[in-house]
Amino acid sequence: MMKALTKTDFNFPGQKSVYHGKVRDVYNINGEKLVMVATDRISAFDVVLPEGIPYKGQMLNQIAAKFLDATTDICPNWKLATPDPMVTVGVLCEGFPVEMIVRGYLCGSAWRTYKSGVREICGVKLPDGMRENQKFPEPIVTPTTKAEMGLHDEDISKEEILKQGLATPEEYAILEKYTLALFKRGTEIAAERGLILVDTKYEFGKHNGTIYLMDEIHTPDSSRYFYSEGYQERFEKGEPQKQLSKEFVREWLMENGFQGKDGQNVPEMTPTIVQSISDRYIELFENITGEKFVKEDTTNIAERIEKNVMNFLKK
Repeated sequence: MMKALTKTDFNFPGQKSVYHGKVRDVYNINGEKLVMVATDRISAFDVVLPEGIPYKGQMLNQIAAKFLDATTDICPNWKLATPDPMVTVGVLCEGFPVEMIVRGYLCGSAWRTYKSGVREICGVKLPDGMRENQKFPEPIVTPTTKAEMGLHDEDISKEEILKQGLATPEEYAILEKYTLALFKRGTEIAAERGLILVDTKYEFGKHNGTIYLMDEIHTPDSSRYFYSEGYQERFEKGEPQKQLSKEFVREWLMENGFQGKDGQNVPEMTPTIVQSISDRYIELFENITGEKFVKEDTTNIAERIEKNVMNFLKK
């Protein structure tokens, strides 16, 4: 029987606070380190769905760790160690209240906005005549505000970020530079796997005055991938692209009348649906990393995590 970890309630030595996000639980240790647990919760349309997805947390954590390690030459990041397959321990940063979203192609929410007639996203002007899944001449940066739990992230322009003092001009220049360089690296790694990195998001913070990359990167929860093979043919025919992302979950929800709007109910997540989502995440992991996914023992996930983190913190 596959088990999923949907909530945690640890009490680690030196623990000052805990923050329960949509899918991650973050423990503050002595105001110096963060223990970030990637749970098996899944969210879509800014709503946490009622069922957990077995192995999802392990997959996301291991993908993020791999990409954090593969980008240390571009910018410093928060990761110190991964003492458990579902846990990353890192330095505590003061996060910027914006998410840096970068798009290489017109799709998802940007396409839905464009299709409605809008020709400017986050202060970036878009030409007429573009089609769904079309590649931009150059990747564009379309930040959003970082919403609290249950609220929706809102698009925001560079000008508005500076006006509101969410970052200084110097800081924003670094954020944008890192965002585009990380996206370029992610694109190159994806290409080696026969994938296209379509869009993704990065979060940054400051530690001792230096800007650090935080949180996850290039996971299917924070990114969208297409398969390279057949992309051009599908695009020319106006057919949907074969995707590696969480979009399939959003599509299933939309087909069943749910888009996170008031009065809408999440459709029933049967064991078959849950299993199919877990299987799809394993496919994502193996395609994105080029490695076979090794399932960890899920007999008592919380106990395993607690033991592994405690052993690390004692060092």
